[in-house]
Amino acid sequence: MGPTELRARFARSLSELYGSEVPAYTTLVEACEQVNAEVLERRGEDAERLGSIQRVTAERHGAIRVGTAAELAQVGRVFGACGMYPVGFYDLREATPPIPVVSTAFRPTSRLELAENPFRVFTSVLVVDDRRFFDERTEAQLREFLDARTLFPDELLDLADRMESEHELSHDQADRFLELATASFALSDEPVDRTWYEHLESISSVAADIGGVTSTHINHLTPRVLDIDALYARMGELGVEMIDRIQGPPRVESGRGVDVLLRQTSFRALDEPRRFREADGSVVEGRLRVRFGEVEARGVALTPAGRNLYDGRGFRAFPTTDEDLHRAGLAYYTRNHAGRLQPIVYEDFLPKSAAGIFASNLTSDGTADARRRASLRDAAWMQEALGRELHDPYALYERERAEAGAATRRAP
Repeated sequence: MGPTELRARFARSLSELYGSEVPAYTTLVEACEQVNAEVLERRGEDAERLGSIQRVTAERHGAIRVGTAAELAQVGRVFGACGMYPVGFYDLREATPPIPVVSTAFRPTSRLELAENPFRVFTSVLVVDDRRFFDERTEAQLREFLDARTLFPDELLDLADRMESEHELSHDQADRFLELATASFALSDEPVDRTWYEHLESISSVAADIGGVTSTHINHLTPRVLDIDALYARMGELGVEMIDRIQGPPRVESGRGVDVLLRQTSFRALDEPRRFREADGSVVEGRLRVRFGEVEARGVALTPAGRNLYDGRGFRAFPTTDEDLHRAGLAYYTRNHAGRLQPIVYEDFLPKSAAGIFASNLTSDGTADARRRASLRDAAWMQEALGRELHDPYALYERERAEAGAATRRAP
């Protein structure tokens, strides 16, 4: 079994796990499938301009959080076995409210692999030495706590390394990889140290979710929908509490603009039962809100010029047709055999939107002292921590455009 099939099976396995743990996720997936079927019936071929319905139906993006550079490197090995590589650097410490993590996204990097299965995992790592959030004592406690835990068993990492070096696992090896990898992202039932968790939560709910427990877990697993506004309304009708708005560009009315980048929303973080260890050593039942149900709609990828325009002046400054976007060099397109423009799907994330989703589901605003020293974290740091190339998303879109153009020219 090769990386492509392993990735598809891993996405399905995680989806089954998350559905068993979070029943509202199954409701979300079913609602997405209903909305997608309605859009396909209403719009016909045009509904698939940003990917086939088979791709959209299978599409998922997950989110996980880890605590150290060493854990991040191990995550890279696990996802690397599935043909998923780190793309982009996101600093959520600059968000409102600030969140003490930096992030990347593991995903396939070639257009053919994306078409086969576009599984992505947005992965955040805690910045334990950022003095805006953590004093020296808390940093030392965090380091001790994080260094003492093991997120991924050696057997899993060995299988991951074998796949990356040999590009193949036997079926038995692949089954074992999936068993171990899926279990690594399940919600643990180990008791949470209440005093330690609440100390971190007073600083940041995300810090508590990362550094206050002995394991990692899927925070959300996101399906893709063709009409996120319809989906948002449908979930409300089903009695599922959603966050207050859809993050990202505004809604585009038919014929009055082009969907760009990414729109996201989610249902509220769930109040889930967890066991807590009290200061006296006793274990009691309690509840935590850490996991939520995100959903996304994707548009055309913007060029650096398009992204600068979007960030500086907003969506309303954009042309309203594909041809005008293409002519102005604001978005990535190819042309098919008939000469028609074909948009290249935006495969990445928006830090402001990601932070908005996080913030909408936080249990507290936390605290940050802007007067204190910020720790250096950038793309170079991320690449060194990973021990593998950190891909530039714009370079990947440029490559995809060139490859698609070459394929069209070669065709009879």
